[in-house]
Amino acid sequence: MDYDCIVIGGGHAGIEASLAAARLGFSTLLVTQNPDCIGALSCNPAVGGLSKGNLVREVDALGGEMGKLIDASMIQYRILNRSRGQAVQSPRAQADKQAYRMAARRVVENQKGLSIMMDTVTALVVDPGAGATAAPTAPLGRAAGVVTARGHRIGARAVILAAGTFMEGRIFIGEYDAPEGRLGEEAALGLGNFLRCMGFPVGRFKTGTPARIAGDSIDYGKMERQNGEDPRPF
Repeated sequence: MDYDCIVIGGGHAGIEASLAAARLGFSTLLVTQNPDCIGALSCNPAVGGLSKGNLVREVDALGGEMGKLIDASMIQYRILNRSRGQAVQSPRAQADKQAYRMAARRVVENQKGLSIMMDTVTALVVDPGAGATAAPTAPLGRAAGVVTARGHRIGARAVILAAGTFMEGRIFIGEYDAPEGRLGEEAALGLGNFLRCMGFPVGRFKTGTPARIAGDSIDYGKMERQNGEDPRPF
C-alpha cells in the first residue's frame, strides 16, 4: 500500500479532507490537476451565505482550515438579510482570490504527512474480494487506490473523491460549449465514465455565471455604495 489515504481534488472539500487525514496521522496523497489552483475560488470569491456561513463554522469547530483562510484573505465582511429575522441572517466575506489561493496552498504544502501530486485520476483500483465483508450495499468491492491519466497506479487504504464541478465538467458560453472546469482550465475526464460503468449514478449541477459589464461603461456616480461591516472572524 502506497498511502493510507488518497484525496482526489484540490478545492475546498479536498483541502479539508487531505488536511484532516494527515493531521490524524495517516499518510495522505492529494491528487490535483494543477497545484497552482489548490484553493482557487470561483468568479464570485465569497465564503459564507445562508448555508455555507454555518458550514464554515462547523468545519472550523472540527479543526478545519476554511475559516482561517477566509479570515486571512478577507476584503469585505457583511451580515446578509439584516432586514429579516435572525434565523435567515448569515455572515458572508469577500476574499482576495490570490491571497486565499496562496494561503491554501501554503497550508497544504506545509502539512506533515501530506504529499501533492499533479495528475488526473481516471479510475479507481477496486479490490473485489472486500465487497462481501465491507457492507451489503457495496457488492462491487472496496476502493484500494487510483489510476491516473499519466499511467500511475497508486494503492491506498481509503480514497476520498472531492472532484467537484471539474469531473466531466462542461462550460457553456451562448451557443458554444466545451469540456472545461473553470474558464481556461481542463475538465477532469475519465473518472465519471468509470463510475458510471461501475453502476453509480453520475450527473452534473448547473452553475450560472452572470454576464460581465465593462467597468468603463458604468456611471458609478449614479450607484449606491455598499460598505462592509466590522468583520467577525469565521
